[in-house]
Amino acid sequence: MKYKSIIYLLLCLAFPLLSFGNKNSTPYGLANTLYRNGHYADAMREYKKLIDQGYQSAALYYNMGNACFKSDEIPSAILYYEKARRLAPADEDINFNIRYTNLKTTDKIDEAPEFFLNKWWHAFILCCSLSALSTISISMVLLASLVLIGYLFTSSVVLKKASFFTSLIFFFLGLVVIFMGNRQSAYFDSHKQAIIFAGSVTVKSTPAAAAKTLFLLHEGTKVDVLETNAGKIRIKLANGSEGWIGAGDVKEI
Repeated sequence: MKYKSIIYLLLCLAFPLLSFGNKNSTPYGLANTLYRNGHYADAMREYKKLIDQGYQSAALYYNMGNACFKSDEIPSAILYYEKARRLAPADEDINFNIRYTNLKTTDKIDEAPEFFLNKWWHAFILCCSLSALSTISISMVLLASLVLIGYLFTSSVVLKKASFFTSLIFFFLGLVVIFMGNRQSAYFDSHKQAIIFAGSVTVKSTPAAAAKTLFLLHEGTKVDVLETNAGKIRIKLANGSEGWIGAGDVKEI
């Protein structure tokens, strides 16, 4: 009788898991299914619903970018790939798709040379996603705490020294990872960027309508947003060129 009760309890726990375990029944699963079946416009609509509801993840933005790319909506594809990159900056698939999709844009802008120390620093703080850095830092602190507990309970002098210095190392590494996460967050917060969605945009020297025309940009081009003034934004390109365009011509990443 005792074993029957246990089996009955396990079945009661398992049934809900079986009932709701079908990933295709979730909105995200439905969108993925639509994408796999080639219904890209419908997939975009379902992904957009999730995004509008406040869901954020590198996978969601990446899949939305793929659906946009398949629908030949290049500016939207770049926008969502860039959003995905902010959540997973070291993801090879995301970075490859950004480079590949940029080949389909009209403007081919070469990046200005970056000082090697700045390049090294950016590569360092962007080597992992913020969520991964958070997990690593928590793990380091927990390991340091566990080793420190060993220090408190061991009577061996050698083990006390080893555990004490090991815990210090783990605590230090945890602080380094926390610092990396802080700098990564600050990097993206300070780098406001946008994607041009207008077919072509005239870049002016000042916000005034009669200002001198500097150059033209086309849809899909990524720009840094430096400041906003009365419906105009001052932008900067990867090659260092600056100018003013209408705020309505872009969508912020």
